[in-house]
Amino acid sequence: MGFVRDLLVFIHLIGMGLLVGMILLQLMAGREAPINKGWLHGSALQLLSGILLMVLAPATDADYNHMKLGIKLVVLVVIGGLAISFMRKESAPKWVAPTLAGLVVLNVGLAVFWN
Repeated sequence: MGFVRDLLVFIHLIGMGLLVGMILLQLMAGREAPINKGWLHGSALQLLSGILLMVLAPATDADYNHMKLGIKLVVLVVIGGLAISFMRKESAPKWVAPTLAGLVVLNVGLAVFWN
């Protein structure tokens, strides 16, 4: 079970890396550029791997802070919702890219600094 947990953590980190990559891609494309599908893929990867980690927590003797994970889940759902809302539009409003970037940084900060 330890390998499965480690694999899920690895996949979860890949999703986070994808979201950080989307920040850089969005910055290069411009603030009003269309939202890339990678935002949705990264948030979905984080969501699925995070849920699987929570489901497997009793089997791996892991103890998670449920308040922290609930807040991270809400932030991730907002990221995915914004990505879905503006992905098919010709151009996104100027506030969308910085908001998505801020939400990703917030989620990473919560993961690292909230014990």
